[in-house]
Amino acid sequence: MEGCGLNGENGDIADDHYHLFMNDIELMHSLGIEAYRFSISWARILPRGRFGQVNPAAIMFYNKILDNLILKGLEPFVTIYHVDFPQEFEDRYGSWLNPEMQEEFLYMAEICFKYFGDRVKHWVTINEPKFVAEMAYEIGAVPPSRCSEPYENCNDGNSDVEPLIAIHNMLLAHGRAAKLYHEYFQPKQGGLIGLTVHACMYEPLTDTELDRGAAKRAFAFHAGWVLDPSIFGEYPEEIQQYLGSRLPSFSLEEKNYMKNSIDFIGINHYSSIYAKDCTNSSCSATANRAMQGFVDTVAERDGVLIGGLTGVEGSYVVPGGMRKIVNLMKNRYNNIPMFVTENGYSSPNGQELQVNELLNDVKRIEYHSTYLASLLQSIREGADVRGYFAWSLMDSYEWLKGYSVRYGFYYVDHQTQIRIPKLSARWYKNFLTNNGDLIEKETSRDNASFHKDVKMQLKADA
Repeated sequence: MEGCGLNGENGDIADDHYHLFMNDIELMHSLGIEAYRFSISWARILPRGRFGQVNPAAIMFYNKILDNLILKGLEPFVTIYHVDFPQEFEDRYGSWLNPEMQEEFLYMAEICFKYFGDRVKHWVTINEPKFVAEMAYEIGAVPPSRCSEPYENCNDGNSDVEPLIAIHNMLLAHGRAAKLYHEYFQPKQGGLIGLTVHACMYEPLTDTELDRGAAKRAFAFHAGWVLDPSIFGEYPEEIQQYLGSRLPSFSLEEKNYMKNSIDFIGINHYSSIYAKDCTNSSCSATANRAMQGFVDTVAERDGVLIGGLTGVEGSYVVPGGMRKIVNLMKNRYNNIPMFVTENGYSSPNGQELQVNELLNDVKRIEYHSTYLASLLQSIREGADVRGYFAWSLMDSYEWLKGYSVRYGFYYVDHQTQIRIPKLSARWYKNFLTNNGDLIEKETSRDNASFHKDVKMQLKADA
């Protein structure tokens, strides 16, 4: 991998989980964590997809992880596609812009179900399909980095057409894999299958009908773009209204297997933001577009930020957003079972802080405790939330941000690969072993029952 993060950093080694997974599993076990969410590398299992053979070394590697997780009492929670795929798919037919990619994904999913399904009881087909399509084919920020005006950093692409094709192929790939699992593997293996969505909570910038409509559209054009087809078999009405004939359609057969294709929703929630209507007011060129539902996002209202700063631009600390996004999902999707599959805090200016400052991460503790308290409120109000995964166990390679942002409960010295516990690691262990008593006092009476479903998330950077 060529350097693509800040300062030319890459993820070739990252936290070296490939060699240190036994230590990492012991680390999770020592914290009292009950589940481990990780992804399987498509390029490792099938380096050439359908054009080559299954890599036996990769099967052996993931078997070792699964067997040792179960030995330590940790439940595997496995994602099949988390952005990476064999380069040959892009070279042969343009990857997600071609329906052939559905066949490739179905084959990969079947391999995973056959080799690992006896031990994996929670499958995620695709992590954040809309976010991937937007970043890769609309904005052009990640490979294959395709876009067009108003974005200016790409050599080729069409930001008004290609994202629609890419997400449509991803959704159909998910639907076909879920159909395969439900019909042929679930009866014997007894697991569940779902997908995850990037789920920001959109708040109206003003208490006007226009901005309330904008907040509703913002949800539909992001999480709803994925969840509506996967549950109802059709794209949200708001998307159909604004994109019209440009939006690919589902055949009757496709609608049938897309509908109710998920057994659970995975919610990746970090932040909230204000939504501003663009149909009757001026907005940026990137927001004033049908592809964005004519919605702009704004961090300030009356000169006040929506929440505290983090190490990621556009991401803010708004604990109440957790309760709101979960309740929104509950009401829109008939309270289908939910897991919070990602939630975490990145310290601002991570590269400029000394190690001792990074280890004393009080703000991360505040973040998790307040977000968990907010989640608990939604559970009290009837939301069927089955588990919580914090992002992340240790500092890792964070895509375009490289190692400049840090989400982990453990600091990693990349010269030695030593994992050093931060203050938050000790807090989280106490939280898990003391029935969550470290959450705000007003919620402590219900934490004893809640903590049984509190689980830890780690994305394997192997």
